[in-house]
Amino acid sequence: MKIVVFGCGKVGKTIISSLSGEGHDITAIDRDPAVIEEITNIYDVIGLCGNGVDCDTMTEAGVNDCELFISVTGTDELNMLSCFIAKSLGASNTLARIRNPEYNDFDLGFLKQQLNLSVTLNPELAVAHEISDILRFPSAAKVETFSNRNLKIVDFHLKEDSPFVELSLSEIRRKYQAKFLVCYVTRGEEVYIPDGNFVLKAGDRIGITAVHGEILKLLKTFGVHKAQNKSVMIVGASKISYYLTKFLIEDGVKVKLVDVDPEKCRAFSNAFPDAITILGDGMNLEVLLEEGLQDVDAFIALTDKDEQNILSSLSVTEQKVQTVIAKVNRPDLALTAEKLGLNCIISPQSTVSNIVTRYARALKNSMGSNVVHLYKLMDGKAEVLEFNVLPDFEFINIPLMEMKFKNNILIAAIVRNRKPIIPTGSDVIMPGDKVIVVASGRQLGDLSDAIEG
Repeated sequence: MKIVVFGCGKVGKTIISSLSGEGHDITAIDRDPAVIEEITNIYDVIGLCGNGVDCDTMTEAGVNDCELFISVTGTDELNMLSCFIAKSLGASNTLARIRNPEYNDFDLGFLKQQLNLSVTLNPELAVAHEISDILRFPSAAKVETFSNRNLKIVDFHLKEDSPFVELSLSEIRRKYQAKFLVCYVTRGEEVYIPDGNFVLKAGDRIGITAVHGEILKLLKTFGVHKAQNKSVMIVGASKISYYLTKFLIEDGVKVKLVDVDPEKCRAFSNAFPDAITILGDGMNLEVLLEEGLQDVDAFIALTDKDEQNILSSLSVTEQKVQTVIAKVNRPDLALTAEKLGLNCIISPQSTVSNIVTRYARALKNSMGSNVVHLYKLMDGKAEVLEFNVLPDFEFINIPLMEMKFKNNILIAAIVRNRKPIIPTGSDVIMPGDKVIVVASGRQLGDLSDAIEG
């Protein structure tokens, strides 16, 4: 598929890295020649130094016959304008990064209609939703939501004293008659799609699929349940912090925000008078303790610097705060942070990669846009996908046990009439269903790709 990307900063590079790995023909546009040189040296893409609102540049980039134009510069209005120009020149679909909290749902709907935008991307809002879900389930390292938030995959570490250690998955299912499914296990550097004979070990990071109402009960069963977070300290008055604070206050959670910049503190305090805004150095543990760190349930590091987020989170971990979350963009630093003991790391770049890859893969799919959701595990070693089942799906009303799935494929859930089903071998797939699939070592563009022909 022919894709043009305008804006090659952190987000743009992440998108280019993800899409180039999917085999698309990509042209990258940026106004900085050094950035274009770097991109073309790293990835198999065409680079063009220019402006995405210049018609000559856009024409040279081939926007007139591209299937997807993506604008992810640091300026919302520039992204919207370049997408409008791309659509006018003939681009089939456009994606604009719009992240200013001042644009509400009505504004975005109006702008999408007037500018003929196919989709908007707000990484900060997506990350805030992700953090909010984790705070609702404080035992989790990650929470991924599917099927309009009715179904979740909760990711957590298995403790040594868990009753599930050294049990096979078939034993667990018989013993506990559980309404859940272990859909993946991360052990060391490897991701496993387990079968019934797979035996869980202490230290495994496992993903379980369950309906929303069962999650807390399951976490108690696994021996990892923690009390609900009712107070949070955030370091860094970033855009993510704005969105997250809005969600937390709506949920009745008390929020303290610490930032070293007086202007940012003033703006944040005006935006959220119900939150406590503190002018101070979030890297200084003494400052945090003076401001009541020991009394909060959760600590979240959301500054623009990965290293600061890691270091401040590590120091807070020693203070026995229940939930500690660090925003880390760089994959190498995220891996280091996990090895140092930080279990809950949020990566905006991974979030962006998941969203854009899902959208591009749906466009590429000749059967229509039936990839509803995509979530990558361990830097893409495995994927969790949600598919719409179309009427012409070949394997309608056939029990799962009678289908021959490809290696390292698992049907994690089926959603029918908005009701999630944790499947057994006797369950079937019907038109209109949503099906959650976990796959390792392969890319799925369609549900049929999971089944041997």
